[in-house]
Amino acid sequence: MPDSSTSIVIQARDLEFLRLLLHTRILTLKHAAGLIFDGSKEATKKRVQKLKVAGFVLERRRKAYESGILFLSKRGFECLREHGVLPETQSDISSFSKRAAISEITLRHELEVLDVKVAFHEAAKGRETLSLTEFSTWPRLYEFSVRDDDARYSGSRTVKPDGYIRIHEKEADDSAWEHLFFLEIDRSTEKLETLVQKACSYNRFYREGGMAVRFGKSAAEFKDFPFRVLIVCKSKERRDNIAKMLLELHPPILTQVCLSTLAEVCADPFGEVWRIPADHGEAPSRLLAQ
Repeated sequence: MPDSSTSIVIQARDLEFLRLLLHTRILTLKHAAGLIFDGSKEATKKRVQKLKVAGFVLERRRKAYESGILFLSKRGFECLREHGVLPETQSDISSFSKRAAISEITLRHELEVLDVKVAFHEAAKGRETLSLTEFSTWPRLYEFSVRDDDARYSGSRTVKPDGYIRIHEKEADDSAWEHLFFLEIDRSTEKLETLVQKACSYNRFYREGGMAVRFGKSAAEFKDFPFRVLIVCKSKERRDNIAKMLLELHPPILTQVCLSTLAEVCADPFGEVWRIPADHGEAPSRLLAQ
């Protein structure tokens, strides 16, 4: 239907794009092309330009050699509301405005998270047996708290994942499996101990039945709700050091964490690019073969 104050006709794909932008906070044209416009850079550029002119999308200019950052305007937010497609969890415009404020450091990190999301999306399209049913990048939707013996955390620690992923895998006999993952993108400025502690928190969340409870079951059924933690590092050296530190824990984390590098994951997240601590020093393997 035509927007009331511009000549643009809002299409279903426009609403899909605006909803995605609301969820992710930011996108580049490359991300939008991979996630919404079937990889067509030209179609993406033309349509996004129309949405910018109409005031639904704004752009944060960066350095000359850096991609512009797209973000949803208040008018775009209201467009979603008017068309009845504003998610209930994201219906407060004041919260939307606060969430849209992003520092430069956080911006770089979130762009890397989106790079990984696009890589999974494009890689899944090329595999008939796999479907990417969810890849959420809004930490608040999947954050959790676990007990923590460290006095600095007042008895509990809150973990805010960079991503939550669900992948359906279809077998030859038509049976299907659902694989669950949490995603952590390594900030090279943070200490390795921080990522190791997060891995411990995920492990405790699993063992204490946190995931089972989220699926409406009792904590005692935790073994029926396994998940993996994907830690994507900036370098092979950091990847290998984290794997070693996970092995040295008491008890060690052997298989719940899968590690790779950002470059390898962006090239093919379903390729032989993942290592688990138990296989430290051996050749990497495929994610769903772990």
